[in-house]
Amino acid sequence: MQIHNLVKTSLIDYPGKISCVVFTQGCMWRCWYCQNTELLPTVEGQILEEDVLDFLSTRKGMLDGVVICGGEPTMQPDLEGFISKIKKLGFCVKLDTNGTNPQVLDKLLNDKLLDYVAMDIKAPLQDYTKVASVPVNLDNIQTSINILHDCKIDYEFRTTAIPTLSKSDFLDIAKFIAGAPAYYIQHFVKPKNYNRPEKLWDDASLMDIVRDCNKYVPTKLR
Repeated sequence: MQIHNLVKTSLIDYPGKISCVVFTQGCMWRCWYCQNTELLPTVEGQILEEDVLDFLSTRKGMLDGVVICGGEPTMQPDLEGFISKIKKLGFCVKLDTNGTNPQVLDKLLNDKLLDYVAMDIKAPLQDYTKVASVPVNLDNIQTSINILHDCKIDYEFRTTAIPTLSKSDFLDIAKFIAGAPAYYIQHFVKPKNYNRPEKLWDDASLMDIVRDCNKYVPTKLR
């Protein structure tokens, strides 16, 4: 596992649970608004897998779960084995993913290694490449959505309210993921050296969008 960072305690990353957060290294996309650009290159991790597991062994009864995010965790060839070790310690596992590797997601779910999945929906499908800044296999995104719809665990979809998205874009996404138990619209945080001309979304406008999206999928502002 290429692990860049470990947040030892979080009250906000795993709904209803006290967790730690493992940040993996590497992502296949280059979203212009990414807050974790230091995680994008696939480089040697700064934290050993064994050190994370040793830490977790001292937190039994204090932490409920482990969040694995990135970067894109499904790029990690040792992800399944890593999660298996976490589960053997008695922790729930939440995976944050962009949905680009449905085969990995499906395998983890079938092996009952995941307890919660949060999948980012970057934009309406036709605009994915513009947001990700690289070609995106849209069939993989659709497949991952279908896998989650059919799974037996808790899951959510989420979209960052970047200023290039329109109200109709959010509504298109809400229609696209209809049937999901939860859809979160996340506040946009300016990345370093941000100088784009688009107007940022204000809370009142986002709440209007949330109300309209609720017609198709349970939606909240985060």
